[in-house]
Amino acid sequence: MADFFEIDFLDVETKSSGDAICLRYELNGLTCIHVVDAGYQTTGEKLVAHIRKHYNNPTYIDHLVVTHNDGDHTGGVEQVLKEFNIGAIWMLCPWNYAAELLHRFKRYSTVDGLTQALKDSFPNLAAMEKLAIKKDIPICEPFQGADIGAFHVLAPTRARFLDLVVASNKTPDEATAAFDAIQEAFLATQVKAVMKAANWGDEYFPAGETSTENEMSVVQYATLCGKKILLTGDTGRAGLQEVIDYAPSVGLIFPGIDHFQIPHHGGRHNVNTELLDQILGPRLGNPHASTTFTAIISSAKEDEDHPRKSVVRAMHHRGAKVITTEGRDVRTHRNAPDRGWVAVDGVSYPNEQED
Repeated sequence: MADFFEIDFLDVETKSSGDAICLRYELNGLTCIHVVDAGYQTTGEKLVAHIRKHYNNPTYIDHLVVTHNDGDHTGGVEQVLKEFNIGAIWMLCPWNYAAELLHRFKRYSTVDGLTQALKDSFPNLAAMEKLAIKKDIPICEPFQGADIGAFHVLAPTRARFLDLVVASNKTPDEATAAFDAIQEAFLATQVKAVMKAANWGDEYFPAGETSTENEMSVVQYATLCGKKILLTGDTGRAGLQEVIDYAPSVGLIFPGIDHFQIPHHGGRHNVNTELLDQILGPRLGNPHASTTFTAIISSAKEDEDHPRKSVVRAMHHRGAKVITTEGRDVRTHRNAPDRGWVAVDGVSYPNEQED
């Protein structure tokens, strides 16, 4: 069989959106199964069943990537760990860096004390570490520069991740003054958006940043069958800037992404016009221009806050076919085995956006 890939974005259908992504690809006769997050606890069984049904009932998964600690990404991971043999789990455990972070925390005087505090503050990751150790699964660090099969990790850098651990509201001590400013700015933006009519090409993204936990997200890139694929987790603007700065190091020249996972379920605090211009290209002058790439949003029907219309509009402005997982699993692929699935309709262009 010729080289192929298939990427499945599963429908995580709760009142809040979540991420559960599995992919299979074959390169030079070698097949790899790669899982990125697993949604909520109830998603785990669905993800396991999906892999068994569509990936020839495997017993082994090569790579399991946990992008960050949030429960809408980690809840189902335990089920995946229990049901399959795993080649490696890729996740960033903040307590592993307690020794070098100790001087940045006022409350703790010992490495052991800070280590336990960080495990208590990031319980989802701690539970996965415990299970991985029990099953003798290697735990690897997905910092910028790491390779996970055919995928390159573009963000976060080690230095920025450590800064985020200190600044996070999950950590046991607000060790930097920057935390208050960042978190207050973020919370101030979390109000119900008012819609306003907007012309083609108009874009508005508020100044407030996404959360520090979202910024910890692992961002991955691969070229498979000539298609450039970017999986972003919940990363924010700082993470995307790291991606842009590092991309030439792995031969990635922006713009030109073919399959783009829109970060954080289509949240408008994760992107802005300047970043999207660099990654996806500038806005098109013609609203009827042909589609040039696919943008996928992991969003739930019941989630009233995602995706934001301003984000959907921005994708259309750059020639995207925008697809959500609302009420359906979504597959994007090339040369992959036929499942009898049919193409899905894209999200139409909103003529209004959030004020």
